[in-house]
Amino acid sequence: MLLPFLSLLPAAGPAAAADGPAVTLSTAQAGTGGSVTVNGSGWRPRTLVMLLICGQATPARGVVGGTNSCANADGRAVTTDADGRFSRPLPVAEPPAPCPCVVHVATATGAKAQADAVFQVAGHPVRPLPAATTGGRLSVLTDTRLEGSGGLLTWFGAPPSRTLVFTVGNVGTGPVENPVFRVGTAHGVFAAQWDERQWHGTIRPGGKARVELPVELAAGAHGDYTVSLEYGGKVLAEQPWGVGRPWGVTLFWILLCLVVPTALFRIGMAVVDRVRPRPAARQPARTLLRGRPRPAPEPEPSALSHATLPWFTPDGTPGAAVRGPAPQPDRPTPPATLTLPKASPAPAPSRASPAPAPPRASTAPESPSTLSPPAASGTPTSPPAPNPSADPADPAPPSAPTPPPAPVSPPAPARPTRPTSPTSPTTPHRKGST
Repeated sequence: MLLPFLSLLPAAGPAAAADGPAVTLSTAQAGTGGSVTVNGSGWRPRTLVMLLICGQATPARGVVGGTNSCANADGRAVTTDADGRFSRPLPVAEPPAPCPCVVHVATATGAKAQADAVFQVAGHPVRPLPAATTGGRLSVLTDTRLEGSGGLLTWFGAPPSRTLVFTVGNVGTGPVENPVFRVGTAHGVFAAQWDERQWHGTIRPGGKARVELPVELAAGAHGDYTVSLEYGGKVLAEQPWGVGRPWGVTLFWILLCLVVPTALFRIGMAVVDRVRPRPAARQPARTLLRGRPRPAPEPEPSALSHATLPWFTPDGTPGAAVRGPAPQPDRPTPPATLTLPKASPAPAPSRASPAPAPPRASTAPESPSTLSPPAASGTPTSPPAPNPSADPADPAPPSAPTPPPAPVSPPAPARPTRPTSPTSPTTPHRKGST
């Protein structure tokens, strides 16, 4: 009758191992500087686990003070084999919290699993554990997430902020009212900075609630951060958070380096322009009294050079020799002409005689450049000499029209009978002169 019952005993070992991970120690007590061998079974295969000696802890309540009450510097790590077993010696060190103490084993990768074994550190102080709070016990039911996004101010260095959202359930026997959570933020490998956040509400036994807690970083923070959630001395969840760089601050400094020197340069130039002495403006002397006419302004030298003086022809002004002849278009040069003097009336003969024939007029047109200039009004002229042979009773014969000048060659001094130009248009000539 006992054989069927005994046949079931070998199967009890694997079933017990399947219930969860277990830890055993080679000795239950050791002093500082000693060593204890830790054996584990029932763990996931090929999993990395951490071995620590912690104070203020029991297998029933776990590590009350968290990993802060453990000797982290003297901890060891080990990887389980294909069957989920391991064996590793652990040096004995005094934890920062008093005993009761345990050897705490927890997974470092993958799904979380932990187990504790009672251990006594010889010579370490012992204090009772704090009274356990009766009532509810919270557990995270869903994955945590960060909601929200950065705005324009965050791009210029404002503190980035998010909202940590998760769902918790009350797995205890009493209600939980206004629970206080601890939210920690860690940058890279640095230690987390914890802040307390209280959620207002009541969670009844077996109930659940959605919790939202604000998370805020320092101004100008950027990089990879880790947000941790803790309640009742236990870390419930962790959430990574990547914060972008505030590029607006970089743009501000670049613009500052460009604008400030330019503004200082403009201000300096304005100050120099205002401070430097200015030359005194020349003002005309006002020597005229009220009521007297103002003197006429003196003509400019350029105006005098263009004025036609009464005793000079337009081509013979003093300014013409200085300025040089003005450019003339290419025109045919007319032949030089000779202006004949006006014939004086002949004396009346004693007997009837025919009037002398007037000289033949030349058909060549007069040239303005060969005509003698008129006598100036300011130059005195001598009256014409009277003719004694003329009869006052007889009317003077009509004057013959002045013949146009004929083209001649330049005058020669040896031929006085053909003058090149008369000295005056009013000078009389005797009859028959050529």
